[in-house]
Amino acid sequence: MTQHQSSPYPLGATLDAQGCNFSIHAPDCPNIQLALFDDNNHCTLFPLTQEYAGIRHIYVPDIMAGQRYGYVIKHDEQSHYLSDPYAKALDSSLHYVPPFNTEKSLDLPRCVVTDDRFDWQDTELPRIPREEMVLFETHVKGSTQLNHQVPSEHRGKYLGLISPEMLEFYQQQNISSIQLLPVAACMHEPHLLQMDKVNYWGYNPYVFMAPDPRYANNDAVTELKTTIRELHRHGIEVILDVVYNHTAEGGDNGPVFNLKALDSKFYLRHGEYYANFTGCGNTVDLNYQPALNLVMDTLRYWVQEFKVDGFRFDLAATLGRNGDNFNREAAFFRAVAQDPVLKQTKLIAEPWDIGPNGYQVGNFPFGWNECNDRLRDITRSFWRGDQGYLKEFATRLMGSRDLYSAANWPYKLTVNYITYHDGFTMQDLVSYKHKHNEANGEQNRDGHGDNRSDNYGAEGETDNPVVLATREKQKRNFMATLLFSFGIPHILTADVLSHSQRGNNNAYCQDNEISWLSWEMTGAKDHFKQWLADMLAARQKYMVPFIRAFSGEKRNDNRIFWSRVDGKLMSMEDWNQLSSVALHIGIGEEGDEMVYLINQTKAPARFSLPKDKGQIWKTICDTHIAESEVGHAEGEILQAPMSMAILHYSRDS
Repeated sequence: MTQHQSSPYPLGATLDAQGCNFSIHAPDCPNIQLALFDDNNHCTLFPLTQEYAGIRHIYVPDIMAGQRYGYVIKHDEQSHYLSDPYAKALDSSLHYVPPFNTEKSLDLPRCVVTDDRFDWQDTELPRIPREEMVLFETHVKGSTQLNHQVPSEHRGKYLGLISPEMLEFYQQQNISSIQLLPVAACMHEPHLLQMDKVNYWGYNPYVFMAPDPRYANNDAVTELKTTIRELHRHGIEVILDVVYNHTAEGGDNGPVFNLKALDSKFYLRHGEYYANFTGCGNTVDLNYQPALNLVMDTLRYWVQEFKVDGFRFDLAATLGRNGDNFNREAAFFRAVAQDPVLKQTKLIAEPWDIGPNGYQVGNFPFGWNECNDRLRDITRSFWRGDQGYLKEFATRLMGSRDLYSAANWPYKLTVNYITYHDGFTMQDLVSYKHKHNEANGEQNRDGHGDNRSDNYGAEGETDNPVVLATREKQKRNFMATLLFSFGIPHILTADVLSHSQRGNNNAYCQDNEISWLSWEMTGAKDHFKQWLADMLAARQKYMVPFIRAFSGEKRNDNRIFWSRVDGKLMSMEDWNQLSSVALHIGIGEEGDEMVYLINQTKAPARFSLPKDKGQIWKTICDTHIAESEVGHAEGEILQAPMSMAILHYSRDS
């Protein structure tokens, strides 16, 4: 009979036909033991006598998929349970009653040995080009919890995302890229547990590889893989929001779940204290090789075993830190760039953290797309009517080329957004002047104070038809700006349904109807939903060819004119004085053309349309009118107050 030798690699629990290899990086725990749990939760302990470079390992025969396990160390003569940082599954959702202690560690969910085999049924990755991407940020639970057309057993679950009703919704709305808020197993912060709340968004990772069991009926791994497979089958790519800048172990007084005990070098320190560049108490040090290995192994696992199409990295500036300093040549960026599995994966950075020099917009390496908060802020201010923003609004509309050279498009296209999970929804952006976060239990002190929002006459809900009409037009202004700016648009799925969070701009702990999307439609909501679907189709048809033409080597072969309402080119003085301008762009010397008629004022503006080629213009968007295509035009157009029209001309049409 062959005697199986244990191996330090790969880390985690690795099955073969005869048993399972268990391996864990634990240089600070020489007496760590493997704990195997039976159906009655009784455990058998195995000393990890084999060691290599701080890695402890053991091979246990006759182990099968589904075996529950973990690790045990001694803390003050008591047994303390540690989860495997490489765990691929957990047997139940994460929770404890604070305060956390060694005794309570023994009641935490167990890690589960998994079999990676899965029938992908020959589905293929959608591989949507970056210039065609429109990201829809989606919460697994919140998107379907209140959708009564989704089967009840799948509401709020992974499988709810692929119910026939949701697949039909994606098709109707022209949704082809879904960005899921974190699905890795999340432990809730102590202060939330004390208030009987949870981290609804999921930005507090307990382990990096295990799908969160709270979104599964039975088997989170199989159900999430099934969800991704069926989304791919319908041509929809999946981007995962991932958190590697910190862990759920918090700061100096935070709980000990795994990394703190296993190796004190996983986290950046300022002397004896944890560096807190994340606002969450600790900062993972990706200059430390075992920490870098953990993150890289996790990313490859999501790509190879779950076939995800890309990642959005929370507080990504932290990933490029050398101590207190950000470095675009940092080890993590180099590791990703050379990795054969990851280097063709879509990578999106939230390009900041709260540490020193933490704002790094425009400074990420080639191949990384970055979230652009400048377009968000300028667009909000501009359409609210604030003065002095025209020049920067023009810069953002044209793809923020002061930050992202068109020479590197589409690989460095900006990710534009007006709304994100952390902030107002678009409905609230036009309904509230002030944040209303009282439900979070922090006396409305949390959340961003500078929202650049307005209520247009009434705070919150109202029956005033003038106020309601203004709000709908402003929503169309925001979305039209977003979809017809050069870049990759990012949209909240909540905004498709005109969902309101009742003025809460930091609903991270609201696992309730504040966050769960309401599928109860009104006439106005349904109208906006259809208008947005039409605009998404129009973007693909009309805008994408311009993005391609303005990218890379051909970027300077095109036409760009900024004009006054009378059609004359703008002077330097005009940029500081005018609030109604036209943008005229064309592909090459004779190719398709578009005109943007932008009227920020509260009075109508009469625009003279370009007519050098005898153009008859097709209006593809007029935000003053809640219809998609509104006919043709030549000569002059009277543009309504606080609105924008986009017109298209092709010699072939």
